[in-house]
Amino acid sequence: MPLTRKDLLGLQDVPAHEIEEILNTADMMRSILYANTKKTPHLQGKSIVTLFYENSTRTRMSFELASKYMSAASANISASASSVSKGETLIDTGVTLDQMGTDVIIIRHPMAGAPHLLAAHVKAAVINAGDGMHEHPTQALLDMLTMRAHLGGLAGLRVAIVGDVAHSRVARSNVLGLTAMGAQVVLCAPPTLLPPEIARTGAVVAPTVEDALAGADVVMALRIQLERQQRGLFPSVREYCAHWGIDKKRLALAKPGALVMHPGPMNRGVEIASDVADGVQSVITEQVQGGVAVRMALLYLLTRKGAGA
Repeated sequence: MPLTRKDLLGLQDVPAHEIEEILNTADMMRSILYANTKKTPHLQGKSIVTLFYENSTRTRMSFELASKYMSAASANISASASSVSKGETLIDTGVTLDQMGTDVIIIRHPMAGAPHLLAAHVKAAVINAGDGMHEHPTQALLDMLTMRAHLGGLAGLRVAIVGDVAHSRVARSNVLGLTAMGAQVVLCAPPTLLPPEIARTGAVVAPTVEDALAGADVVMALRIQLERQQRGLFPSVREYCAHWGIDKKRLALAKPGALVMHPGPMNRGVEIASDVADGVQSVITEQVQGGVAVRMALLYLLTRKGAGA
């Protein structure tokens, strides 16, 4: 059934049954990725625009491939090569795309709340592909899809997320989505990389990496986002690795066979050791495939008749 919303701007207000619908649809979309001919008519006659004000590889490519696999007319706009560089506002850009008959606008923006502003001024469905340090809902959905595929469900899981939580929109969306689905999320980071309000989201804050990983079903490392930091929030990369990095010794504290995840791109030897990232417990490459399936599911659900009703 179609979603009851016009847009997907975050997971804060998405109930468990809608998350379940998205994940179930993504499971069905996986079969297309395994087919010899990756072409279906699901989005025939629909137009999809990716509007990215920040650089991206995985997210942008997966949305573009998702739309093309389902026969949509797709276009991408880079802010540096558009009228934005001439002073055009986000609202003006959105209205222009609306007048061109765009059905879905996928936006990544460095400012938190930009997708919400755009959605309020356009008829097209808007998907948040990451806004500042706020949310990245499709990444959290693909993470949940990967967990569910390996562990059978999400309720009751203990998911440890370690790293730069303060600057991570992925962490916020995962906390909101996983908590809604009945999982326990345990966060761990240097105190300077933990936002003070994070406990209000329902996550547990662990004092050490060892405490966070103990008995975990899933271990997710987050990238140290030096580009978003205005000042040094930890003494050195080497010290961060020594005290907070995920290596084999620390991973052994998790449950046997615990999944290892990372939203990418990885800083190998910083937040995660190479032998862990490439080890038998790692599902990092599967997350990429899950990203295409989830984005196919969202494009399909948001463009079905009745979506947003």
